[in-house]
Amino acid sequence: MKRKSRFLAIVGVIGFVFLYAPILSLVIFSFNESRLVTVWGGFSTKWYGELFRDPQILDAAWVSLRIALASATLSIVIGTVASFVLIRFQRFRSKTLLSMMITAPLVMPEVIIGLSLLLMFVAMENVIGWPGGRGILTIIIAHSTFGAAYAAVIIQSRLVDMDLSIEEAALDLGARPVRVFFDVTLPVIAPALMSGWLLAFTLSLDDLVVASFVSGPGASTLPMVIFSKVRLGVSPDVNALAAIIIGVASLGIIVAALQMNRSKKMSQR
Repeated sequence: MKRKSRFLAIVGVIGFVFLYAPILSLVIFSFNESRLVTVWGGFSTKWYGELFRDPQILDAAWVSLRIALASATLSIVIGTVASFVLIRFQRFRSKTLLSMMITAPLVMPEVIIGLSLLLMFVAMENVIGWPGGRGILTIIIAHSTFGAAYAAVIIQSRLVDMDLSIEEAALDLGARPVRVFFDVTLPVIAPALMSGWLLAFTLSLDDLVVASFVSGPGASTLPMVIFSKVRLGVSPDVNALAAIIIGVASLGIIVAALQMNRSKKMSQR
């Protein structure tokens, strides 16, 4: 048993090193004085200053943030409606087709999604004149297509396990279905909604392939700008940007973990 425990511990350490050593090295080299990212030239924070003086990265970050917020919210709305239709309405025509259409973006390559959406936008512009070119709006719509699929899967799993007796009790007490939905159902599935929103937000913020197909002039997202910079060689300010993103994500994980522990302790009292 001791040998087995030691073996598992060694394998676990190797796995963590494999996963987090590149991230740690990136954070360390974000404080590199040298312009060469592979040569340590001393400790410095000048590249963080250069990062916040780069208007291209700042504009791209603002565009990506707006797109992620809008697409994540739209994904939750679409995913919630689709989940209720699939879970609460047991029998209706085209239920299988609707389920396949919702889950298709989960398994379809991003290149196919981006190309098909581009062709759809071009066809719509030629027929009805909307949307007028590619930009932030088309990226939001594109990101919502696969964001809604992930959100629907999460929300469906929560609706399946939900106790319907609490909704029936509210209806018996005279509440209308709309009020039951907002006062009873939404609070119960709120954790699933938040999880779906965060996942859709992260996927939108991280997407490069689909956005490259449906974007236009003046709508370059942060991954697109970073990719264009990396193609010419990794610059230290990109390391600084990555370190900031890692720090924000780590802070969010820590806050979520503390909140979960606090909720767990309060429920045990």
